[in-house]
Amino acid sequence: MPPGLERAADEPPIPEGVDIGRLPRQVRAELRGLSEQAAEFVAGHLVAAGDLVDQDAPLALRHARAAKRRGSRLPLVREALAETAYAAEDFALALSEYRALRRMTGDNDYLPVIADCERALGRPAEALRVAREARLTNLNKRSRAEMTIVEAGAREDLGQVKEGLRVLKSALSQAGTDVPHEAHARLAYAYAAMLQRSGQEDDAREWYVAADRLDTARELDAADQLERMEGISYDFDFADEAEDEKSAPSESASEDPTPDGPEDTDRD
Repeated sequence: MPPGLERAADEPPIPEGVDIGRLPRQVRAELRGLSEQAAEFVAGHLVAAGDLVDQDAPLALRHARAAKRRGSRLPLVREALAETAYAAEDFALALSEYRALRRMTGDNDYLPVIADCERALGRPAEALRVAREARLTNLNKRSRAEMTIVEAGAREDLGQVKEGLRVLKSALSQAGTDVPHEAHARLAYAYAAMLQRSGQEDDAREWYVAADRLDTARELDAADQLERMEGISYDFDFADEAEDEKSAPSESASEDPTPDGPEDTDRD
């Protein structure tokens, strides 16, 4: 095994049957910058990380770390590590990787998630500094909406709820048809949620309705939030059901021994 390609002690094995052909063509093209063996190892760990990130984020993160050990100079590898670290709530690592990505690519659209990591690390003032920096850059419209949401949240973290609401309301008033539908929906949802947290439930309902209408991709739970506000809950306790099943008599024990008709009560 070439140096650097042997498995580290804390590194998970690539699952058997992983199909690296599932990687997008542009990803496979970027991996050609590595040796053939290294590219195969990195690809396998990337596929495993992608498959696991929603079910087992810590394990996905271990796979992404393994990919970085062999492909650290590739932006796609660093992005996979940043995203899995974020999913695993390792916000310090996610912040470090997103900052590295911005340096490597010059892409300012990483600024909103950088600011969000600062918030997650309990540094809302630093998140606001990143937001101020972002105003001087050419963020795309979707990223600008995300930065607005993070900025408003940082204001709320600092106890400046009125300013947070103002930031969101201002962005919504300027959105119109100039912001992608889903970004517009996320702005409306964030505004509704902050209104709800501040006790303004009537206004919150109005904006949850707006968010639900704009959310054509059905990525948000605005409808669920409206139901909860109306006191409708579909929570189901499966543990209680299992307990009921244990205590219920068996079907054979509860069967009527005379199923063909009612009991004759007129017998002598």
